[in-house]
Amino acid sequence: MRAVRGRAVVAALAACLVVAFGTHGAAESPHRAPGRAAGGGGFSIGVLLPDSSTARWTTADKPLIEKRIKELCPDCAVRYANASADVAAQQAQMNSMIANGVRAIILCPVESKALSPSVTRARESHVPVVSYDRLAGGPLSAYSGYDSVRIGRLQAQGLMAALGPGASHDRIVMMNGEPTDPNAAALRKGALSVFQGKVRIGASYNTTNWIPQNAFTNMLAAIAKLGPHGIDGVYAANDGLATGALTALRADDVKPPPPVTGQDADLAAVRRVVTGEQAVTVYKSFKAEADAAAEMALALARGTPVDAVAKQRISNGSGKDIPAFLGTPVAVNRGNVKQTIVDRGVYTVQQICTPEILSACRQAGLTG
Repeated sequence: MRAVRGRAVVAALAACLVVAFGTHGAAESPHRAPGRAAGGGGFSIGVLLPDSSTARWTTADKPLIEKRIKELCPDCAVRYANASADVAAQQAQMNSMIANGVRAIILCPVESKALSPSVTRARESHVPVVSYDRLAGGPLSAYSGYDSVRIGRLQAQGLMAALGPGASHDRIVMMNGEPTDPNAAALRKGALSVFQGKVRIGASYNTTNWIPQNAFTNMLAAIAKLGPHGIDGVYAANDGLATGALTALRADDVKPPPPVTGQDADLAAVRRVVTGEQAVTVYKSFKAEADAAAEMALALARGTPVDAVAKQRISNGSGKDIPAFLGTPVAVNRGNVKQTIVDRGVYTVQQICTPEILSACRQAGLTG
């Protein structure tokens, strides 16, 4: 087995690295819609998303949030801004929305602590803030997302299952997310709670801005450090990072590639799970998350309770529990793709099973 190819091949693969995310389908939201009579329509809701490098924000979350707001309040306007991973830009966007009279803001922060003063400013201006997917600092009115510690455990359990019995001497590489994102820290915490005493951490990297290209670079460094035979598994915090890691493993001709984790159940990752190239991903219903955020933002804008949607409570250290919708994540592996993805309407068999992987689809029970 050849361990390292020419740097020209690596550079070419790096330049061509592309991550494609699909919009997640799901059943209709079970949440009770906020009453239309309370406060009427005719106001604006701000939607602030963090970056454009993670495709889900524009292909799934933005259209889903906008759709739900329009369903429940046809006269309402949605004011949208993407920060392009720039904290100062997002702070300015939030200040602009407050100044322009939005009645509530749905915020996925670039950096949670850095946006805390902006959340405080919104509260002082009587503009409630619903934190979305990432838990912002400051006096939030509600949160819609998932328990990232739980997701980290699911990922690690999936990797351990792929490693099989006798993995106590195995070395894994941890490809963590953006270090300023509390979700990344929570994912790592959940994963380490499973790994502790069972495997060895050969190398661990943070991935700036969750960019797959950065995961690609980090994975090359891990291969150089540990050698092509020294990596038994890769914990990748999401499917984009899994793409970067797997591209690096292919670039350095590591065969067979070690099992790799992921999260978000994007279409490319589901195909990799079917073929066995990726051991596990984690499905989170973007629709349920987006619907909850939209419904809570509308309720808060109208001055009505969010209890019908926010069944849980969460803390961001501000001293007050925050009403929260926490969705249920589901681990997806080759043995349950049909039940967890196809039967839930996330993707069809036709979308997953391209001609190149028909044989793998038959083996996974997706086709006859």
